[in-house]
Amino acid sequence: MREAPKRTNNPADEPLHPELFRVIDNMEHVIVGKRTVIVKLVCAVLAQGHVLLDDVPGVGKTTLAKALAATLDLQYARIQFTPDLLPTDVTGVNIYNPAQNAFVFQPGPVFSNLLLADEINRTSPRTQSALLEVMEENQVTVDGVAHRLAPPFMVLATQNPIEYEGTFPLPESQLDRFLFRLTLGYPSVEEETAMLERVAHIHPLSQLHPVLTQERLIALIEAVTAVHMSGSLRQYIAQLAVQTREHPRVYLGMSPRATISLQRAAQAWAFLHGRDFVIPDDIQSLLLDVAAHRIILKGGHRHQQIAAAQDVLRDVLKQTPIPEPERRER
Repeated sequence: MREAPKRTNNPADEPLHPELFRVIDNMEHVIVGKRTVIVKLVCAVLAQGHVLLDDVPGVGKTTLAKALAATLDLQYARIQFTPDLLPTDVTGVNIYNPAQNAFVFQPGPVFSNLLLADEINRTSPRTQSALLEVMEENQVTVDGVAHRLAPPFMVLATQNPIEYEGTFPLPESQLDRFLFRLTLGYPSVEEETAMLERVAHIHPLSQLHPVLTQERLIALIEAVTAVHMSGSLRQYIAQLAVQTREHPRVYLGMSPRATISLQRAAQAWAFLHGRDFVIPDDIQSLLLDVAAHRIILKGGHRHQQIAAAQDVLRDVLKQTPIPEPERRER
């Protein structure tokens, strides 16, 4: 096992919570050179959020999901979204059982801990909407009966930002339910060379073992809610949201759900880096990942504006005063 990384100017490289460092270290045996993405993915797990992986095919999105599930001992399910997929193919359906003379609920693949919704923008809006309830409330309602999902639960959705033919862009209500939008990107020459060496004989994913139990993961998730955030930092988040709504280039700014998501993510980010309190850097490190896919700029196509939205958010960060640190009794 490698030693924990020393503090650097990159917040993603700060010293990590020992147990969570083992999680990230374990995943890096499979995913080469994408430490920042892995750290943020673990942050999303701790914050009980969902993640949209927006990237071209073949860069390791599915492998990343499988590595996360194997490392955290999570029940993994995958749905390949296609135009003919029905909502019941996602949630489950009531089937008549002659032996019992009654309809029996057959759970769909959504009843898992980690659901990979592959190419989510290739299915109809009707099927996409089947995920809305479960992403927000961790339950599925079929024929008027609510079926709860066992925690933890996370949706990891993928989509190709290049191909638009035959796709159904996610509506704003669905995008707003994703905590982060992340991209893996292509590896460098050195990273790709290391990847080729690792898969030359046997894929490292087949040798990956859990480093956390589900019970311990749930305990860590619960501990995140106790991470302290000062009133001035909550006001800072609210001011950032207001700035996005009032920015001259923005048509639709951050929603209240987005500000709640940013607070929860900042608490998880602080906990992940071994602190029991949030600092402004936590909020600043995550704002782009939380908000870039949620705001709509004036003019142009919504799904071609991520880079421009990130520029706007950087401008918002520059324009919003950073609160002074507050003293807190220990």
